[in-house]
Amino acid sequence: MGNAQSPPSDPRYASACRAFTQHYLEELKSLFASLAAKSQSSGQYISPSVFQSYFGLNGPLGERMFDLITQQRHDHKLTFQDLVIAKATYEKGANNEIEEFLYRLLEVNGDGIVGRSDLISVIIAMLGNIFSTSTSESGSSSHQEIVDVFLNAATFSKNGETSTEESMSLEDFRTWCSLVPSIRKYLGSLLTPPDSAKPGCQVPRLLHLENIDPSMLLLRKEYAWHIGGVLSQQELEEWKLLYHSAVNGSSFSTFLGNISNDDGPTVLIIKDKKGCIYGGYASQTWERHGDFYGDMKSFLFQLYPKAAIFRPTGANNNIQWCAANFSSDSIPNGIGFGGRVHHFGLFLSASFDQGHTFECTTFGSPCLSETNQISPEVIECWGVIKGARQDKQDAMKGTVLERFKEDRHMLNMVGLANSSE
Repeated sequence: MGNAQSPPSDPRYASACRAFTQHYLEELKSLFASLAAKSQSSGQYISPSVFQSYFGLNGPLGERMFDLITQQRHDHKLTFQDLVIAKATYEKGANNEIEEFLYRLLEVNGDGIVGRSDLISVIIAMLGNIFSTSTSESGSSSHQEIVDVFLNAATFSKNGETSTEESMSLEDFRTWCSLVPSIRKYLGSLLTPPDSAKPGCQVPRLLHLENIDPSMLLLRKEYAWHIGGVLSQQELEEWKLLYHSAVNGSSFSTFLGNISNDDGPTVLIIKDKKGCIYGGYASQTWERHGDFYGDMKSFLFQLYPKAAIFRPTGANNNIQWCAANFSSDSIPNGIGFGGRVHHFGLFLSASFDQGHTFECTTFGSPCLSETNQISPEVIECWGVIKGARQDKQDAMKGTVLERFKEDRHMLNMVGLANSSE
């Protein structure tokens, strides 16, 4: 590996090395040697094409990442020092250092600003990498719609000095990341080894009955990816459709009956007659209460016409609301999130034909629709199957174990269980 490390002329290299264990550095050296060999550089550097191919970074996002890692030398040579310095900043730096690196990463057009066109290029590249290429065909209206919902969450507060295009400030970028954490998670994992389960790339498998036309569902896989930006890996394996108003009827009792069979978190999604799509993630089961309950894992979200997630601020504990068959006006029947009674962050009445959404300090959320009073057109609820993959593995192990116990029981019956011990 002597050739892979040129003399540490950059003073940042020695400091960067201290951010990692010796074992990790040795693994990084092995990776560098492998990629340098593929680059046919006699172990000296990694070429842009090999770098982009290994990390799955195609197009302008991959080019910009290579440019930043090589400290914008434009010599098309990524050295071992470059890799260590970049990883130390990108993976081990302080939060503000990482955010500044990611902010610079968005400047894919190379014009010195982070403009709307930069974000469009990044979002297209990102969606193309996470989802199938058919989803990311730039000519499809469906694709453009998804790009727009993420773009609509961004703010461009800087006036162009050298360009007529308004641009995104670093503070704008930080705000955008808080609203679309799935994008922040994805951008923050670009230099991790390629893996379908790496942070920012996981999309839950959406399960529903075969007789349900997928086109009638509100929850698209891109929306599920967006909602999953603040969830753990175990919560991003399988989501099961529990209730759909067009299939099960607009009935509160049916809704509660359908979701009562699942004791895990749920994702409630509403499309109103204004065309807006939004909802809430409930970390606890929907159970009849006469007051607020829940924990700080719940949140509200918007899906269309813009994507945004609003997590608890800690201002109060008014997280979930579920009231049924109460006769008091002070306990409105229905389900809701945040705010206060009669002034929820999101509320769906027990009639399931009306509700409301107000600005809410519980989640720091705005009115989620065009108007405070809402008229639902479609309501659906998904159950989050925690640790679905592990459950299946455990079930398989259990099956083998039970079979072993049964076989051993038979051997005991005939007195042969210990004959080979």
